[in-house]
Amino acid sequence: MLRPERMSKVSVTGSRMVMDDVIEAIHDLNLVHLSNYDDSWEGFEPGNPIEGANEASDKLVTVRSIESILDVEDEDAGRSRIVTDDALEEELADIRTRVNDLDDRRSDLEGELREVEERIDTMEPFADLGIDLDLLSGYDSLQVAVGEGDADDVREHLADHDDVQEFELFTDDGTVAVFAYPTEDADADVLDEALVGVDFAAYEIPDASGTPEDHVDELRHERQQLESKLHDAENELEDIKLDAADFLLAAEEKLSIEVQKAEAPLQFATTDNAFVAEGWIPTERYGDLERALTDAVDDHVDVEELERADYEEHGGHHAPVEQAGDTGVAADGGTATIDDDKPPVVQDNPGPVKPFELLVETINRPKYFEFDPTVILFLTFPLFFGFMIGDLGYGLLYMGLGYWLYSSFDSAAFKSLGGIAVWAGAFTALFGVLYGEIFGLHVLGDVVWVDGLGMKGPPIHKGLQPAFGDYATAWLVLSLLAGIVHLTIGWTFDFIENLSHGFVDAMQESGSWLMMMFGLWAWIFAGANGSAPGILVGSESVFNGHPFPFGFTGVPEVAGLAGLAAFALGLVLLLSGDPVEGVEFLNVLVNVLSYTRLGAVLLAKAGMAFVVNLLFFGVYVTDEGSHAEWHFAIDHMPHVGDMVHGHEVTEIMFPGMIHSGAAGVLVGLLILVLGHALVLALGVTSAGLQAVRLEYVEFFSKFYEGGGEKYNPFGYERTYTTQD
Repeated sequence: MLRPERMSKVSVTGSRMVMDDVIEAIHDLNLVHLSNYDDSWEGFEPGNPIEGANEASDKLVTVRSIESILDVEDEDAGRSRIVTDDALEEELADIRTRVNDLDDRRSDLEGELREVEERIDTMEPFADLGIDLDLLSGYDSLQVAVGEGDADDVREHLADHDDVQEFELFTDDGTVAVFAYPTEDADADVLDEALVGVDFAAYEIPDASGTPEDHVDELRHERQQLESKLHDAENELEDIKLDAADFLLAAEEKLSIEVQKAEAPLQFATTDNAFVAEGWIPTERYGDLERALTDAVDDHVDVEELERADYEEHGGHHAPVEQAGDTGVAADGGTATIDDDKPPVVQDNPGPVKPFELLVETINRPKYFEFDPTVILFLTFPLFFGFMIGDLGYGLLYMGLGYWLYSSFDSAAFKSLGGIAVWAGAFTALFGVLYGEIFGLHVLGDVVWVDGLGMKGPPIHKGLQPAFGDYATAWLVLSLLAGIVHLTIGWTFDFIENLSHGFVDAMQESGSWLMMMFGLWAWIFAGANGSAPGILVGSESVFNGHPFPFGFTGVPEVAGLAGLAAFALGLVLLLSGDPVEGVEFLNVLVNVLSYTRLGAVLLAKAGMAFVVNLLFFGVYVTDEGSHAEWHFAIDHMPHVGDMVHGHEVTEIMFPGMIHSGAAGVLVGLLILVLGHALVLALGVTSAGLQAVRLEYVEFFSKFYEGGGEKYNPFGYERTYTTQD
């Protein structure tokens, strides 16, 4: 799980006479991740596409173009079918002609429709005025302008203009028609000059006669006709889509396979008489490749396992170094290999862990030579998330949402998100049972732990109430310990990976950080010369009965001094390897402290759920001070001084809307539903993001680089076609 599948570099060498059969066999096997020949071998050149590649590519482009026009989707497919060459010639040509004709007609109609819409938009202002079009032009001495503007502003400017003797304005809904009679010596465009600087946008007066209303009616009728024709064309295209979708999808698949096979020689090294193809396969499948090629061409090809990629890093960079045991790879270069060809990555995780590969690949696919952290995310992300939310009700909703995502979408990403949500919800529900909470209410603790198991209450508490306040500080300390464990795993991974450079390098690169972290925190848990807080050491330690009765009051002082010495030695090792990294030496403190966000978000989310329930149910208090306990008034609100379960009610924190009449109940229900929905959503945006941040920023940064190549075998998973 922590390493990808072991990959082997293989070589297939044979005569050009059998190359087509070899390509067919390898393609059907869908196993070999082909390597590109880099034209570095003397006498060898990249191969040429097989005859017919261009024709198949052209047809594939045609099919995809038709699918785009018809908006064909995967769900439009019918049963898988055989697509013959004759069908590709005849049926495809017929569909292409019909679709192109209809698409051209649709484009023409859409263009005409846009033009009519523009003409309607142009004519409607004139229709609003109600002035016949032949009255707006054709005058010898009268000038006319129509546009959108401020009539008062237009009137004021015309009245002040010396070259305008008389004028008249007609307005309607912001449209203004201006009729102006200029002086005898005025310019021909005096009206345009007079309107300069006025809030007025002129329209072009149509060259037409009659009423504008009649023109608008005619245009609208023409628009209806065009829309009807367009609707008919689109219906015809839809009918073709229904009839031809399965054929087009099957044809695309068949042509994609043909093109894939025809272009395969471009990745081969070839001469006039021979070819060499190299690629990567999972080591355990090497025998399948040998058998498939033997069945296809007998002994006309030579299949070799050139090497098995090691997981180690050498010479400052990763490279496959371990040769296959019995292949007889020649040390003098007798067997050619393509240089700098890194193995692709096939992540090797069991089913329950698979969804968390999405979180890893969001950063980048792991390199073949580094640890795959997916299984660690599987173990820690739901744990962090569930700890911070810790509620049976929310957990069940998260699980339900995850199941819906997983079962309702075909997308691998949505299915992975669904799987992650199910696991996160399961841990949320588990912690909810341990906290004794369901939607922030404590009734679960009474039902399960008190009535069911006869205990005094749930085994753990979130620490929001004064009576259980010690838990709040305890979770902060446990968050620190979780951080130390999490970071230890990260730096240990890095140490193991760096061992390929030598033990000294591993100690300088990774061991130094481990020594510094353990040393510094051993010193802190020993009291830090009296500077450590009491929750970590001494009689008030959270592990000395506040609230966990482990009797731990801190590590011995001598161990703290030894830890301080280990920190100093680790810092020396770090500086000796890379002095620049020394500026970050306090990361061993800061990174661990960053995990206290686990306890902080736990209290924040508990507080939000508490407030929502407080507003609806109300809360009364029993006992006082640090022994005070808060109780939701689910069935009724007692009075101060009443005895409830053997405890006196000392305060009414809030009476609750449920106890304040019908109007209060209705408003309270709205607050209850919306409030818990908000807490549920913020669980993803706060607890989820904080957990992801700890994984990406604190954990991944210690060892993970990413950038691996995806395993992409030469072949095709048939969906719409069948060979039988």
